[in-house]
Amino acid sequence: MTVLRTDDMHCEKCVERITKALSAADFKFEVSLADKTVSVDAIGEKLAEAKEIMDDLGFDVVEV
Repeated sequence: MTVLRTDDMHCEKCVERITKALSAADFKFEVSLADKTVSVDAIGEKLAEAKEIMDDLGFDVVEV
C-alpha cells in the first residue's frame, strides 16, 4: 500500500468524494479522515492515476 497524505481532506463529504472516485476507477484503498491519508494498493502508472484522480477532485497529495 502506498500512503498519500492530503491536508485538504476536512470532512466526511471529502471522504465520500474520494471513496466514490477511487471506487469507480476500481482501486483498492483505505481512507483515514483522522490521519488525512489515503492508502492505495497501487504502484507505477496505477499510482499516478490515483494521484491524478485526487488532484482532479481538488486534493493535493504527498506520498509519505
